Amino acid sequence: MPIPAPNLFPPFNIIRLSHVAFGVRDLAASKAFYVDTLGLQVTDEDDETVYLRAMEERGHHCLVLRRSDTADVRGLSFKVFDEAELDKAHDWFAAEGHPVAWVERPYQGRTLATQDCFGMPIEFYFRMDRLPPIHQKYALYKGVKPLRIDHFNCFSPDVDRAVAFYNAIGFRVTEYTEDEETGKLWAAWTHRKGGVHDLAFTNGLGPRLHHTAFWVPTPLNIIDLCDLMATTGYVGNIERGPGRHGISNAFFLYVLDPDGHRIEIYCSDYQTVDPDLEAIRWDLKDPQRQTLWGAPAPRSWFENGSVFAGVTPVEAALKATPIVAP
Repeated sequence: MPIPAPNLFPPFNIIRLSHVAFGVRDLAASKAFYVDTLGLQVTDEDDETVYLRAMEERGHHCLVLRRSDTADVRGLSFKVFDEAELDKAHDWFAAEGHPVAWVERPYQGRTLATQDCFGMPIEFYFRMDRLPPIHQKYALYKGVKPLRIDHFNCFSPDVDRAVAFYNAIGFRVTEYTEDEETGKLWAAWTHRKGGVHDLAFTNGLGPRLHHTAFWVPTPLNIIDLCDLMATTGYVGNIERGPGRHGISNAFFLYVLDPDGHRIEIYCSDYQTVDPDLEAIRWDLKDPQRQTLWGAPAPRSWFENGSVFAGVTPVEAALKATPIVAP
């Protein structure tokens, strides 16, 4: 199935991805991982919740950790252009038959909660409390020196349907994987902010969150993180990499937090701001699509993901499989 033409005039204007909220079973252990090992900065906390931001971010948070009996994801959040876009988003989702609600979120203005075509919880806001810049406070740089949240990747039971839905609200495809036998999409990378992706989709049991990615300064920071994790009790949390993706050309490392939420550490992809930029097609069986150097991903990378609270995932219709490491 061909990817849709870019929708350059969507019904409302999404600027970028913003933040994610994780349910975690041991708040102290999760805080230690994200702060002491990865290097995110605490912006507020209490006995139930920790708010975190990366070094270049001015918004109050990009990651929220909430104490929970189960490890899950509470929702993916996106920033829109201004307050008027929130009302446009509300009306569009309501007209399409999706549940809509105005919800209260700490440190944010009006926030719209709704669902995508698979029932995945998504939220939109315009205003978030601003904090003083810390990108030149080099004494604060720890761990992998995370600069900003970069993207989400989600397991989808129907990638063609996911791409069509998000295309309708302005997400443009930059790269995609097509199954040669069926002509269907196995994966797709879509963006709003001008990188390779804000939101990607991978064929599989879903909707589930595959990973959340953070941008770091250089590949050497990723090597440093490997050394740090290997000597501080987290060697078993290194799942895949380091390596360079064929898709996106980015240098990467995948690690698991104490609850199994997958985090990608990421840098060196390319700019995609031109509205007429042609998407790059990859064949599912191309060994360089996963890793430019040819190394396949482990089976866990294709099977494990974080569930969304209150959402029951369903099996993918497409049964095609990529190359998997033995």
